[in-house]
Amino acid sequence: MRRGIALLLSCSAMTLPSIALAQSADDDATPLATITVTGQADADDTSLVAQTNASGGKIASDTLDTAASVSVVTQKEIEARNANTIEQALSYTAGVKVDQWGNGDNRYDYYMIRGFDQMSTGAYRDGLPVYGDGWTYPRFETYGLERVEILKGSNASLFGLSAPGGIVNGITKTPKDAKFGEVYTTFGKDHAEIGTDFGDVSADGVWRYRFTAKWQDASGSMDHSRDDRRYVAAAVTWAPNGATELTLMADFSQRNGWPGKGFPGDVDLDTDTFLGEPDFNKFDTIQKNLGYQFRHDFGNGLTFRQIARYSWLDLTYEDVYGATEDASAARTAFSVDSDQRQFHLDNQLEYETDLAGMRSRTLAGIEYSWIKTNEDVRYGPASGIDIYNIAYCGRACITLYPYLDWSPKRETVSGYLQQELTIADRWILTVGGRYDNADVTVVDHNAGTTESKTFSDFTKRVGLTWKATDEVSVYGNYSESFEPNVWDLSEDAKRGKQYEVGVKYRPAGANALFSVAAFDLTQTNVESDISPTEKRQIGKVGVRGIEFEGKFEVTERFGLTAGYSWWDAEIREDGIGGNEGNRPANVPKTLASLWGDYTVQGNGARGDVNLGLGVRYVGSIWGDDANTVKVAGHTLFDAAVTYEVNEQTTLALNVSNLFDKEYVSTIYYGSMYYGDGRTVTASLRYKW
Repeated sequence: MRRGIALLLSCSAMTLPSIALAQSADDDATPLATITVTGQADADDTSLVAQTNASGGKIASDTLDTAASVSVVTQKEIEARNANTIEQALSYTAGVKVDQWGNGDNRYDYYMIRGFDQMSTGAYRDGLPVYGDGWTYPRFETYGLERVEILKGSNASLFGLSAPGGIVNGITKTPKDAKFGEVYTTFGKDHAEIGTDFGDVSADGVWRYRFTAKWQDASGSMDHSRDDRRYVAAAVTWAPNGATELTLMADFSQRNGWPGKGFPGDVDLDTDTFLGEPDFNKFDTIQKNLGYQFRHDFGNGLTFRQIARYSWLDLTYEDVYGATEDASAARTAFSVDSDQRQFHLDNQLEYETDLAGMRSRTLAGIEYSWIKTNEDVRYGPASGIDIYNIAYCGRACITLYPYLDWSPKRETVSGYLQQELTIADRWILTVGGRYDNADVTVVDHNAGTTESKTFSDFTKRVGLTWKATDEVSVYGNYSESFEPNVWDLSEDAKRGKQYEVGVKYRPAGANALFSVAAFDLTQTNVESDISPTEKRQIGKVGVRGIEFEGKFEVTERFGLTAGYSWWDAEIREDGIGGNEGNRPANVPKTLASLWGDYTVQGNGARGDVNLGLGVRYVGSIWGDDANTVKVAGHTLFDAAVTYEVNEQTTLALNVSNLFDKEYVSTIYYGSMYYGDGRTVTASLRYKW
């Protein structure tokens, strides 16, 4: 039965990123396995550089001391580039590839880290996982996030089930210590958006609140596309004293989206041509979250933290695809009606003390995760279409038959322990381990069968940081990953290993951080498409690489963000496929980006003007593991102009793909998926 699921996943073309196998890949001391984020959220509003970091659910940290490669996208960077999705927020981050399917496909948050697809198990929010199964995956609302952090490499020793490339952790907006607020509106071609974010604190400082909302009515570059959103979030913090704090959070998100479309081969069509059915194609979701964060400091070096979240997701997905130059050839139609519930709870106990002249920090935790998905999938033919003289036929030409009615469920209980020792203020040794026990049950309602399997593993991580000076640190680490397979319980869990070394430099007296890392990642039991209707585990995929990232505010008026990645990806073991030695599909060898902004001061005669210009390069990729279909690399430019009307009001103009370059994001079994064309938006923002 699981093979049937894999078959339909493949037939639906790029329904999941795995279809196009992306694998192939106030403390000074910091624990290795922390997801680090900007430690002072207020600084995110005014700085591109995350100098100090606080974990999104583990232990507070300093980025310079972390024995891992970490990138942080601050609130200032999100706002300056008007990043409306997680992909846009990550587009200038070293070691991350976005724009997998292009052309406004807004169903999922697609991203690849260090050559490995991370959508299935690489999304976290406030340190807790954001899982999905089948076709049902939650998404981030970028306006609801304070910042975005990216921890690269295997990290299962503290964060559990995940692919080896790394994780993306969105940090939710929570109440601040002072009154604040903003209201904004954004307009563009087929784009209208308004939003507000405000909060206050009680006179005695015990209570704080924050309210965030957004409304968007928009469409993508392709005809008949949609990207409509409604988002509301509220958070309340109770802090009776400096030792105890409780924050309650809730949010609601409704999206009316649209699945992107590929073109049949190298045909001469406008890239905005829609080859589905406007009255049928849709991707509509309703997502709700309810959670809390609790912290209590016992005052003797012992701190307890608890984080929990319960989530609901309902999906209606309808799609017609597969048009060819033969107008008489039937297209394919399918639909998914699903609901998903998941709950995550993380309990942490941290103890800090001096031990024989060394600074000791111990972290112990117990985590529980539960996710259940119910999906009713239907599949069938739709009438053909003349791609050169389009006449849509509507729902009348679509026939759907029951295909799959299933309910996968995964329940995981985990325990982790980490010990960190700081020796002579220069050496930081971290050793950690985690045991995960995942019970997976899959119910096939059509067949009346139930399959169950338990996956368990103990993953390890060790790291060493040497602070050569107060400005320079050198580190190395070894880490592991563990990822059970829900689609086919007869297959083994995927397991990964990483070796990494790196150097970080934070110049004294400057708001800057530079990092260089070299790594070797491998994952075994990797899945690959061997035809549009069959998957199999191919053996081992490896990625060796080098990354550079720099964020530097040269002066108060001039800032730079630079990233470079080189990935040597290879299918190292391939069983009977014959692809050993090939580069995995969709994995480029080179990524590079540069964003600069310069402020022209008004000196009282007028407001300041900030000019931003960016360039992104993605190297060529292969469209299949056999390396028979090559997709050319591309270079894109982005720009931004912001005018400060006064201290509270700004006007901004943002342009993505400045020169409207036409390019192909990927090719999947003969279908070409074009990247997004030029988009222009203008924003007016008022803050208090």
